[in-house]
Amino acid sequence: MTVKVLNNSQALHALCSEDQLDLLNVVDTLRSQGVGHYGVSLPQIIVCGDQSSGKSSVLEAISGVAFPTKSEICTRFPTELVLRKSLQVEISVSIVPDQSRSEAERESLLNFNHSLDGSEEMSVLIERAKSAMGILPHGKAFSKDILRIEVSGPDRPQLTIVDLPGLVHSATKQQSASDVAVVQSLVEDYMKERRSIILAVISAKYDHANQVVLGMTRTADETGERSLGVITKPDKLKPGSTSESTFISLARNQDVYFRRGWHVLKNMDTEEGEASLATRDAEEQTFFSQGIWRTLPRISLGIEHLRQRLSKVLLAQIVTELPSLIEEIEVKVDQCRHRLEQFGQARTTLNEQKAYLLQISQNFQGLVRAAVDGTYNDIFFDDAHSEMGYHKRLRAIAQNLNIEFAAKIRRDGHYWQVVRREPRAESALKIPKLITRKTYIDDIAKLMARTRGRELPGTFNPMIVKDLFSEQCQPWTDIVNNHVQSVWNVTNRFLGLAVAGTADEVTGKAILREILDPAMDEILTQLKSKTDELLIWHRQGHPVTYNHYFTETLQSVRNQRRRNEFTRALKGHFGLDSSESVVDEASNVNVEDLVDALVLETEPDMDRFAASEALDFTDAYYKVAMKRFVDDIAVEVVETALISKLDGIFTPINILNLDDKKVETIAGESEESKQQREDLKRQLEILASGSKTCKWYSAARAQGSTNEKAEDVIASPSIDESTQSDDTGDEEQKDESGIPSPEEELDDNVSHVSEQRNPIPSLAEPDRTSTPIEEPTAKVKKPVFTDELDFEWGGSATTLRKSKPFSAEVEKSAPADDLDFGGWSTSRKSKPFPAPDLAPVEEALVEVEEPAPAPKTDWGGWGLSSTTKDKAAKKKGKKKSAVAVPEA
Repeated sequence: MTVKVLNNSQALHALCSEDQLDLLNVVDTLRSQGVGHYGVSLPQIIVCGDQSSGKSSVLEAISGVAFPTKSEICTRFPTELVLRKSLQVEISVSIVPDQSRSEAERESLLNFNHSLDGSEEMSVLIERAKSAMGILPHGKAFSKDILRIEVSGPDRPQLTIVDLPGLVHSATKQQSASDVAVVQSLVEDYMKERRSIILAVISAKYDHANQVVLGMTRTADETGERSLGVITKPDKLKPGSTSESTFISLARNQDVYFRRGWHVLKNMDTEEGEASLATRDAEEQTFFSQGIWRTLPRISLGIEHLRQRLSKVLLAQIVTELPSLIEEIEVKVDQCRHRLEQFGQARTTLNEQKAYLLQISQNFQGLVRAAVDGTYNDIFFDDAHSEMGYHKRLRAIAQNLNIEFAAKIRRDGHYWQVVRREPRAESALKIPKLITRKTYIDDIAKLMARTRGRELPGTFNPMIVKDLFSEQCQPWTDIVNNHVQSVWNVTNRFLGLAVAGTADEVTGKAILREILDPAMDEILTQLKSKTDELLIWHRQGHPVTYNHYFTETLQSVRNQRRRNEFTRALKGHFGLDSSESVVDEASNVNVEDLVDALVLETEPDMDRFAASEALDFTDAYYKVAMKRFVDDIAVEVVETALISKLDGIFTPINILNLDDKKVETIAGESEESKQQREDLKRQLEILASGSKTCKWYSAARAQGSTNEKAEDVIASPSIDESTQSDDTGDEEQKDESGIPSPEEELDDNVSHVSEQRNPIPSLAEPDRTSTPIEEPTAKVKKPVFTDELDFEWGGSATTLRKSKPFSAEVEKSAPADDLDFGGWSTSRKSKPFPAPDLAPVEEALVEVEEPAPAPKTDWGGWGLSSTTKDKAAKKKGKKKSAVAVPEA
């Protein structure tokens, strides 16, 4: 194994805080546990690029691990590179199986675990991993299994990245068209993960517009929020050429915009032989110090800055996404647990199978009753705004369908519709058909002539109303049949959802097949029979009604018709057209002529008069019958014949009456069911483990340093000044794109998460140039030798720890490195006071007067722990954590 030493390691020490390491390790643990295989997107940096774009050289420069860079040894699987800083150099390689693997394959791949030494090369190990994954010369070319490489050492950055196979433009002899599609699908899946940071690598040797990775990145991340571009091989560009200007524009984020900007690297030329990373870095620095490249911000040039950018970008992404990640894992755990509960216990005996079905039937009945009653309190019913939630609300759907049915009958249920003007020819194909009253009466008169009985002239046979009504209600058949079928369909769908919510998938299908489907088919037959029964009476029976609404409707119809006739006669008398009013013309009225005009407005044809009367009777009876028919369908068909029977089609009594063979057929566990149970158990175990990991980290961060010793907190500095990187030059050069630096973004995210965890008002950094705070004078009643002492500072009670024995009577504090109050020190650097030989006493009181309040805050990394003034400032022998007080 070839491991190379990174240069400028001082720049990496600033990235080694415990917080960063904990965050990275939490996500790595989740990934190694396989949480990402179950629909949970994990924060990660994915490296994507076309084949021969220089991806492997970029990884080698970042990690110090020599990856194969030969064009014929391209990446055939995702590679997870875990880099950690430690005192010892350690390299371990393992395989994380894809979820599609069988249990035997998973065990075999999990056994691939190697710790490498200098005798092995990475290319040899990769070949062994390919064989383990089944990638053979005459087998599959790519795998979704992940090769996990963990590298630790004193010169490693804190970073985890996932390298993906290079994108292929077209099929070759070594890679078929299906291989090209597999790679593209794999990369797209990783890019679509909303918590993935896309590191898009493109080569300056080729036109960037023709490189597949750029188009895929912009498709997966349209706004560029999650993308960081890397340009490799800039030395291949001719200085001053158009191509060089194009890539300079790209590097300045002026062509293809990525929120996280672009970075430029000069890789080693593998065709010229191998060279050390020190040589590579030196050549890179020399190249970027010349020509047009030196005009770019230094923060976007070179491997050293890229390591820092990637580490901070990844940490910022984790800090931002961790709260929502924890919530998402919890939701997945609940869903998985619910599905596993549906499977119940293992069912090998007949009694176990019956018990399982009894439990399902009870839960099923509860859901059905709730849906029929319209009480949607169970979690099964989901959100009413969602389509699935609406389909589970059976009462709501049935009510809405009945309302639509009634409206449809009123609007389109009649065969003829009377209009004033002659209809157009194209309307003859539509129903209802349009017809004038005059034409309609003529047709009725003809029908009466053909069915004449013993009735007197000017009257009509009552059965003519039956014939007219039977014709008028013809559209009812199709409308009601469609309505009944629709109600049955939504009911059947609801039952399927209810079964899916109470039983496992295999058993649920068996319940539908053996119990519910036959019962629902029988109910559908009964529904059709009842519907036909109601239709036949209306279409073939004689008109019957005792509803007074019939006479009221008849009189209303006649009155409206007479009103129209009188209006027409009056307008004719006054010589007005149909649009003018007769009100203004009534001042000079010849009453005799007006009466004659009204009286003469009669129907001299007795047959037409009878036909008009029959039409009025038919119209009145249709309105009464239509209202009754709508109610009959809603009550006798939908409610009585369908919904009221749902509660009894799958009950515990039905289960007890099933024969043993059918019980075994329905509830017996098949191999498929057993496999699903095991898969769910494994999924629940992985998700629960991931949830536990996240909760552990959250709890640890919430506690902060309470579990640490106070002296350790005080003694350990945040960053050693000798290890800080000198990046003052970067501050001088502003990024022309205006993109926030990773440091700014990280600080904002960390501050945001800290405020969420512990919302304490911020306190400005004290002015260290101002007058020092006056040291408090301690008035001690009795000397005492204790470890801690409570005192008040501006209304807050604070505990100080005594570092050395002290004088009982103190007037002035001796000078010390840190604040020292009469021998009571905030740091073990304090200088002790001489201690006289005094007898111990029970307690000591320190009275301090300071007007300024001091809430709990953070002073540049030194924690100040305080409580409110209301709490007692005097306590006996109670152990407290030491605190640090800020310098005046």
